[in-house]
Amino acid sequence: MLREFTPKVITANALLEGDVVYLTDAGTWTRHLSEAEILTDEADAELRLLDAQAQASTVVGVYLADMTPTEHGPEPTHFREGFRRTGPSNYNHGKQAERA
Repeated sequence: MLREFTPKVITANALLEGDVVYLTDAGTWTRHLSEAEILTDEADAELRLLDAQAQASTVVGVYLADMTPTEHGPEPTHFREGFRRTGPSNYNHGKQAERA
């Protein structure tokens, strides 16, 4: 049985820094999930994914991640994505160091 397509964003890791990044509707990468393009059409999502995967000099590990649209932008539906957006799991690095 086919599964219904759910809203998604395209995510990856920045090649040089390793930061989690998200594809915007302008085709650029952002480190802020709230700025990510929410994809609701499966065919469009697959085309955007192919375009993103072609940017191998900028990002690695490109994939579609399930999201729920909210008034503040996409929110992860899975623990893994919520965890990834907070930055490294050890403190004093990346996004977590900025909060201190």
